[in-house]
Amino acid sequence: MDAELLELQRQFEFAQQVKSSIRLSDRNVVELVQKLHELHIIDFDLLHTVSGKEYITPEQLKQEIVAEVNKLGRISLIDLADVTGVDLYHVEKQAQHVVSEHPEFMLIQGEIISQAYWDNVAEEINERLQECSQIALAEIAAQLNVGSQLVSSMLEARLGSLVRGRLEGGQLYTPAYVARVNSMVRGATRAITVPTNLSVLWGTILQSLQEMDGASGVAMESSFFQSLFNGLVKEGEVLGSLRAGVHWTPNVFATAQKECADSFFSQNSFISYDTLNKLGISQPVQFLQSRYPEGIPLATAFANPSLIEILDAAVEDAVERSTWIDSLSVLPMSFGSQDASKILSLCPSVKSALKVNKGLILGETYVFSNNFIKSVYDLMEKEMDAFGLLGTSGDVLSDDSNMVKEVKVKNVSSRSSDFSDTGNQKKKKGKSAATKTVESIPDDEDYVPTKSKKNQRKGKGAASLQASDAKAGAKKDSARMQEDNLNVPSEEWVMQKILSLVPDFEEQGIEDLQIILRPLANHMRPMLINYLKKRRKTIFTENTEKMKRLLDNVQKKLDESFLNMQLYEKALDLFEDDQSTLVILHRHLLRTIGASIADTLFHNLDKHNKLKTGSEVEESQSSESIMLNSAERTAIAKSFPGSLSKKALAVVEALEGKQVEAFMTSLRDMAEESGLLVKMLDKKLERTLLHSYRKDLTAQVSTETDPVTLLPKAVSLLYIQVHSKALQAPGRAISIAISRLKEKLDDSAYKVLTDYQTATVTLLSLVSAATGDEEDCTSDRILSKKEFLEDLMPKLKGLVLNTPKT
Repeated sequence: MDAELLELQRQFEFAQQVKSSIRLSDRNVVELVQKLHELHIIDFDLLHTVSGKEYITPEQLKQEIVAEVNKLGRISLIDLADVTGVDLYHVEKQAQHVVSEHPEFMLIQGEIISQAYWDNVAEEINERLQECSQIALAEIAAQLNVGSQLVSSMLEARLGSLVRGRLEGGQLYTPAYVARVNSMVRGATRAITVPTNLSVLWGTILQSLQEMDGASGVAMESSFFQSLFNGLVKEGEVLGSLRAGVHWTPNVFATAQKECADSFFSQNSFISYDTLNKLGISQPVQFLQSRYPEGIPLATAFANPSLIEILDAAVEDAVERSTWIDSLSVLPMSFGSQDASKILSLCPSVKSALKVNKGLILGETYVFSNNFIKSVYDLMEKEMDAFGLLGTSGDVLSDDSNMVKEVKVKNVSSRSSDFSDTGNQKKKKGKSAATKTVESIPDDEDYVPTKSKKNQRKGKGAASLQASDAKAGAKKDSARMQEDNLNVPSEEWVMQKILSLVPDFEEQGIEDLQIILRPLANHMRPMLINYLKKRRKTIFTENTEKMKRLLDNVQKKLDESFLNMQLYEKALDLFEDDQSTLVILHRHLLRTIGASIADTLFHNLDKHNKLKTGSEVEESQSSESIMLNSAERTAIAKSFPGSLSKKALAVVEALEGKQVEAFMTSLRDMAEESGLLVKMLDKKLERTLLHSYRKDLTAQVSTETDPVTLLPKAVSLLYIQVHSKALQAPGRAISIAISRLKEKLDDSAYKVLTDYQTATVTLLSLVSAATGDEEDCTSDRILSKKEFLEDLMPKLKGLVLNTPKT
């Protein structure tokens, strides 16, 4: 058998050495291979090499790749393409097959790396780690030219076997180093006795490590310390609670907190939230409720139910004794008004008193017995009446006018006549007023609506219009009593009165009396206002009839006096050519007849307004004329509402002027604004009034016994007889008036008149010039002159009474 093999070898060798007579070119070989492929004689893939002179199968390529990786441990695909001489495309394709078929290989970033390579790297890292105690993964990754994540995953699989260390936070540490740092963490955390932010603690430990290690120390992340700390907590080597991952509260501190809170609460039956915040308890309510479920959470403190029992007993005693109590005086000093209010709401005696209307809580902390409030209110009613809170003027008064508040209540009125009010009236002190009144602000400037002239029909009686208006006003005002404007006592006034009636408040030593007085005043003030409204309603009902009688009376007086004023005004036309005398006559007429008319109208309209607002006004039975000075007229005019006030002020201004006509116009405007009618003088009325005036003067002249008084009456009667004019002349204009009669009288009659006037002037001069040194002489002359006048009086009377009318 061996001989046969040897023979075959010799033949094969001979065949190889024999030169072929037929040679094939490279191109023919390529075509031959392609033909073999087509004939499926070669049924496997062939890969061209980069040189194009060789073929290689994929299996052979994979074998060569595996061989190179096993030899080097780590090789890039580009290097494999160079080594195998195959295009990079085929190398990449076969490399993927190699990695999938060999689990110990991995293809990372264009490189094939074997596990053996990583084992070698891990051994090198371990040797280095044992030398320097710690290595940063970033440094290893940079040296290996791979990612840190790949290095981390490689090391994690070999920790405890090839690598003896601990991987934490991007750093690789030896067990000895970890134990060292762990001891530092354990010691530092055990030394903490108060809540601490662990981030600060880790920074301190890191600084210490860097100082100890010097230049060899590396920067550590807080997560390394935190990981060690979490392990210590889990193993129970450090005791405490961790909040939000970084806030550490040691058990020793929590125990001290609880003991301190328990001690304070048990001794005082309460504990404030501020106290717990100082102890480091951030959620005091939840902390206390978990420990004392029966406790009561208040606004600023946490209370024991025993405080309710203490306060309940004190409140019950105060209600039974008809007095009051400040709950803060019973509760601890640190309690606020909200705390006291909450505890009061839980007191059984308070609930019972409120339910049966025996007690009242005011100002959150004060409990008043209803009997106490009623007694104070009864005294307040008496004080209001005693001090004239409802006086004859109807204004709300007090000992200090600044203590009364002005209250505006809008009152809408639809009436367009008479004295309709839509707001408050400004009250001013009149001649008979003895006390100051309080001004209130009008809601509407047009306080009194103007009576339309269209509604004034000639010939209609003023009394009937005023009566119907008063009835309509009474109906509307009584139906709208809730909207009536009242001057009411202010809170300050009520507080002042309460303090004077109940001095106990001040004796209690309350620092701020307003804390107790203001709630009590706010409670009592509506009751006092209702009392005022009821009183006012009663007074208003009584005033309705008074208003009717007052309007009737003022209309009669206005009719008579205004006609007389017009009659006297016509006599002024006789002196148009003498301006100086005309001014004197105008002023005299304004200051006598005009002032009387204005004073009567002002006084009665003022009374009407007071009656209109529900004030008490006494009806005067006296028939004496009203006399006001300029200041009083102005004050009353300003107290009128709206446009009536403006027109009344115009009357006052005209009264101080020099023109009767201006006064008459302004007086007529004011009367019409007030809803009163004014009669205009016509021929028939003029004749009637002149006849009546002449008859009256004739009777006065006949019975006059005073020689001085006789002269102006005689002159006035002569003017009626001669000029048919009713002249009102003052003493200094008598001589001018007499001179105007010269052409109307005969010489003897005129001489009697001038002699009498001269003697009268002389007599008055002697009386005014009389002095002590010349008393006897002057008396004789005065007596002589009186005798002369008395002798001349019959002649003057005869002259006047017998002068025919021209």
